[in-house]
Amino acid sequence: MNPFRFQNPTALYYGSGQIEQHLETEVKKYGDRVLLVYGGGSIKSTGLYDKVLGILGKASITVYELPGIEPNPRLSSVNKGISICRENQVDLILAVGGGSVIDAAKAIAGGVKYEGNVWDFYTRRARAEDALPLGTILTLSATGSEMNGTSVISNLETEEKRSTSALALYPRFSFCDPANTLTVPKNQTVYGIVDMMSHVFEQYFTHTEHVMLQEQMCESLLRTIIAHAKPVLEDPANYHGREALMYCSTMALNGIISMGVEPDWACHAIEHVISAYYDIPHGGGLAIVFPNWMKHVASGKEAKFARLAVQVFDIDAKGKSEQQLAFAGIAAVRSFFDEIGAPRTLGDYGIGEERIEEMAAEAAKGWGAGTIGNFQKLTKSDIESILRMCLTK
Repeated sequence: MNPFRFQNPTALYYGSGQIEQHLETEVKKYGDRVLLVYGGGSIKSTGLYDKVLGILGKASITVYELPGIEPNPRLSSVNKGISICRENQVDLILAVGGGSVIDAAKAIAGGVKYEGNVWDFYTRRARAEDALPLGTILTLSATGSEMNGTSVISNLETEEKRSTSALALYPRFSFCDPANTLTVPKNQTVYGIVDMMSHVFEQYFTHTEHVMLQEQMCESLLRTIIAHAKPVLEDPANYHGREALMYCSTMALNGIISMGVEPDWACHAIEHVISAYYDIPHGGGLAIVFPNWMKHVASGKEAKFARLAVQVFDIDAKGKSEQQLAFAGIAAVRSFFDEIGAPRTLGDYGIGEERIEEMAAEAAKGWGAGTIGNFQKLTKSDIESILRMCLTK
């Protein structure tokens, strides 16, 4: 196990009734001028918008609004939010939505306190050392952004999708009520399931030794997600299934399972380039990339994939070599994604080979070293091979 320092400052409120009981108190800790950030308006049709405004209004909170945050949140929307906060001396940002809304809110929170271009955080020219306080009300189980300091933003002008992380960007508080996810459409539920599984995979596939507990926590998360995925897709109003998925989503990326572990993150780097170029759903891109990455890197690393097959997918090891088990595990991942209706190829989004080489070059330079990944260092050639695998079934 590697040495590590762990700190997570987010206060979590999980379950029903928490918003009604505690939102006013949490907001009042920071002031009485709030920027409400949300997406396409689904929070209005579900009644959550009226509930939140009612609580804030009763507490005499002045509310400014930034609606319309995109599924791949854009730098232009972030800059709008920064301007609203500065012009109105906002005390707190309240993000109501999924990971995209929360990521945009984090960028706004950091950008308000920064004199330069907020995009500097995403190109590693600067780091967010201070931020406006941020609270969240989660409506989609996927990214885990409600309990981490990571934000992913797209810059349409440069066709780049990049991330930044900082302790200052952690939400001060997050409300996670599974009831707010009961009306999430099937396709978004599928993308969320793939996203949270992918977060676990990025930390599970590691060469760090003596991490039995971390491995078993990863496997438990994966088994729990798999167990509840189909019941939720068959019955979207399945509260306890939604509850389990919401908790797994948070636990997959709040730093717990990566303590002492060197993670990989190559698949996310590749997918970020794809969705920067084509604006596809993040979870959809990961469903295409991850099984092909697995096939590309499995040689010489069969033991970990064999373990995945046995411990997560209950594949019988009797009579099978380690290599056979490894590829059975990879096939099980692809099969599960197929069963829940996740995309299989780039062609499912109308993407052909015309920009494959360009995307591979862009992904390879993303970490500034000409390679990405830790479980296996991927060069431009490796990335191009994986992307070409993503073109075929």
